Amino acid sequence: MNRALVQGADAQDPLRAFRERFALPTRHGTPLVYFCGHSLGLMPLAAREAVTSEVDRWAALGIEAQFRGEPPWVDFVRPLSRGLAALVGAHEHEVVAMNALTVNLHLMLASFYRPEGRRTRVLIESGAFSSDRYAVAAQIAWHGLDEAATLIELAPRTGEDLVRDEDLEAAIERTSDELALVFWPGVQFRTGQAFDCARIARAAHRVGAAAGFDLAHAIGNLSLALHDANADFAVWCGYKYLNGGPGAIGGAYVHERHLGSDERPRLTGWWGNDPASRFDMRPRQQPASGAAAWHVSNPPILACAPLAASLTLFAEAGFTRLRTKSIALTGALQAGIDALPRGAVTLVSPRDPSARGCQLSLRIAGGADRGRRVFAALEAGGAIGDWREPDIIRVAPVPFYNTFAEVEAFVDRLGAALDANP
Repeated sequence: MNRALVQGADAQDPLRAFRERFALPTRHGTPLVYFCGHSLGLMPLAAREAVTSEVDRWAALGIEAQFRGEPPWVDFVRPLSRGLAALVGAHEHEVVAMNALTVNLHLMLASFYRPEGRRTRVLIESGAFSSDRYAVAAQIAWHGLDEAATLIELAPRTGEDLVRDEDLEAAIERTSDELALVFWPGVQFRTGQAFDCARIARAAHRVGAAAGFDLAHAIGNLSLALHDANADFAVWCGYKYLNGGPGAIGGAYVHERHLGSDERPRLTGWWGNDPASRFDMRPRQQPASGAAAWHVSNPPILACAPLAASLTLFAEAGFTRLRTKSIALTGALQAGIDALPRGAVTLVSPRDPSARGCQLSLRIAGGADRGRRVFAALEAGGAIGDWREPDIIRVAPVPFYNTFAEVEAFVDRLGAALDANP
């Protein structure tokens, strides 16, 4: 890679100052090339102060902190929902910050997977993230249905890694009168392939099915417009591109046409009650307005605080600028990998920047055993990505804190790892 161009790109980066606002991992005092934000985002430095502030408020006020401070704990997730709504392209009342992804998925499936008559089947991707598949299979079993007869798993064509849009639409059409739900990722976790949520929702709705999405690898990574896409629901975690910390609070989206109606059942809890009467402890729930009606338990304040710190950075940076830099960073990484000896590395992710986010998934020539050796060499050399079975190295330069110089360093280390592991 051209060092002058790399240095110039970093010097002209309008977001370069944000790197200094994250804790950057080191090993024995040497900075790591951390390309693993698709798995766990780095810590905003403000997260430490945010957590400490809430611990101090707990110490000073005890239970009075529920109603004192800014914001009081009873309202702590409202600003989170506002920030998350901006990232998923939804109205604030359509979004709620709560729980972890799979818990939220079960809550959404309880409302949106309502098998009836012939319409019982669920379409997911073959090779879906295991927790998603477990949850869908569990819901099918919960309704007393046979998984083998009910679950449809769509795989890429033989010899291909990516699902074609037309194949997904054809699968929806084939099962039109039997299909209850399409549940699909915004970004596929193993390949990094991004999907058009609006196109999928239109196809599902044409045959009378609901459309839900797992946005774990999409939120904070891609420009999203869930409301305009007419998606029925979506769920996500907060610890990847959202930088909310390990096990961070997640969130859920419900389109406003499903809000304020008793027609769609919910699994309820007291925090989903209207805030005006929540502490009256009435025997019957009076639902909160909007997606907040799905909120079952009071939020974990100490787990919410780091996400609040990160969402402040998103608002300050502006997502359009983040996405612009992301396309440039990942494009530079692709170009560097393409410049390696022909056939040494296969790019599994889409080559079209509009069909992917930050992540590139790589397959090393020579098979999975060599791939594992190359991955181990990268890690030992301070280049941090992750391995996904059976044979994928995933790396993601994140625009908040990664640089073009780090892209160059990663490509150099990948080339050295290939040479050292023939």
